[in-house]
Amino acid sequence: MTNAGRTPAPAGPKRGWFTRFLDTVEWLGNLLPHPVTLFALFALLVVVGSGVAAYFDFSAIDPRPEGAAGRSADGIIRVVSLFSVDGLQRIIANLVTNFTSFPPLGVVLVALLGVSIAEHSGLISAAMRGLVMNASPRMVTVTVVFAGIISNTASELGYVVLIPMAAVIFHSLGRHPLAGLAAAFAGVSGGYSANLFIGTVDPLLAGFTTSAANLIDPTYNVGPEANWYFMIASTFVIAALGAIVTEKIVEPKLGKYNADEASIDLGAQQLDKLTAREKLGLKGAGLAFLLLAILLALSIVPEWGILRNPETGGVPDSPFLKGIVVFIFITFAIPGFVYGKIVGTMKTDRDVINAMSKSIGSMGLYIVLVFFAAQFVAFFGWSNMGAIFAVKGATALQEMGLTGPLLFVFFIAMCGFVNLMLGSASAQWAITAPIFVPMLMIVGYSPEVIQAAYRIGDSVTNVITPMMSYFGLILAVAARYKKDMGLGTLIATMLPYSMVFFIGWTLLFILWVFVAGFPVGPNAPTYYQFSAG
Repeated sequence: MTNAGRTPAPAGPKRGWFTRFLDTVEWLGNLLPHPVTLFALFALLVVVGSGVAAYFDFSAIDPRPEGAAGRSADGIIRVVSLFSVDGLQRIIANLVTNFTSFPPLGVVLVALLGVSIAEHSGLISAAMRGLVMNASPRMVTVTVVFAGIISNTASELGYVVLIPMAAVIFHSLGRHPLAGLAAAFAGVSGGYSANLFIGTVDPLLAGFTTSAANLIDPTYNVGPEANWYFMIASTFVIAALGAIVTEKIVEPKLGKYNADEASIDLGAQQLDKLTAREKLGLKGAGLAFLLLAILLALSIVPEWGILRNPETGGVPDSPFLKGIVVFIFITFAIPGFVYGKIVGTMKTDRDVINAMSKSIGSMGLYIVLVFFAAQFVAFFGWSNMGAIFAVKGATALQEMGLTGPLLFVFFIAMCGFVNLMLGSASAQWAITAPIFVPMLMIVGYSPEVIQAAYRIGDSVTNVITPMMSYFGLILAVAARYKKDMGLGTLIATMLPYSMVFFIGWTLLFILWVFVAGFPVGPNAPTYYQFSAG
């Protein structure tokens, strides 16, 4: 039997350069060890590297003025070897306290306790359903993106609840369900760092930023509210941009939906509307939140407010800002319990305790990661390698004349690129903050502004990286509506959001910080200057 007359098998689809690039990124990302292992290796590398650097007398001139905290008498920053008897003794003596005193650990767990009550009572899920399902057809797209952004206060709830819900809503309106999925995914993941409320990610990042800033300024502290003003403005900008991209780019490209493409029975899909009891629960929770807001305002706004700074009488450096994690806990826990009591999901104190214990139980991996991240950050600080890298990097930036808006455009782009391969926001910032926060502080920018810029880069590429932990889940949901849905198709669908968010959010940052001169958060300066004493 010969091959004469046979039609050759059709060639597979040609893979474009961008698809090949993303395949390479995915391959490189898969080569990376688990973040926990990565931090353990980095900590070990700092120990060995500090010994080598100390042997070769690696040093830098300290840019801080005489008398500044932590500055040596001769003004030289030298590497301290941890690969020595003294270094080993210091590591053993401080291993536990490095972990227990690590800033992100306690504040994140305390904030999570409050959020867990609101989440397990059903308050957050009901609020999202009510927000999206009651939106008018004209406003449904922007509402879906907006709800996605707000859902970030409750970690994975947006991925698990809102994204599948948005696909169902769009399909019920006769629109392409993948457009709804994409809009929700853009809000939940692409707009990850924007929000109207301070959530669990804010104290987490602020803790890493504080530890990094302390490498050159031991007294500096970054609070969870550090980027609040800018994040509030970002919420509305990202919601609008997400809606525009969905309706003007993504939905027209997807075209009219053909139900034959689905891998499930779409007729079996239904979205339960809020029950009368759930509506009553939302009203009760809203009233509880309003009363808490009034009490909080009375303790802050008047000059006699008990939460104002007792020495200056102002809000900066006040008990309110220092204890803002406590108020995150209260403003989620009390409305959450009120809602649960009304709808019957929380009847006794045991239900509240079970909700908190379940959430803390799910944080096991985070606690393990923090243990090794805390060691890496501590070792990096003890060795002085972070401060030396920061000084030399800042000198290089000054010699290149790279400063102002252009500097931050490059910084945001670099953070976005790193995020393609290391999708965990906490892991990425824990690794990069000890280098870039001190470096950009030396150039003259505050840790709060540096963190705000990082959060843009960390968010905008979430929707196009397979390294994002929920990317597989999104692909599985999308496959319900398009049975041959592949990784490349999902990435191509989300790419316009990533590009537009990067341009729009970076432009907002430049206008906010450098043109208007607005602070990125309460009591957050734009520029940093070393001070003596």
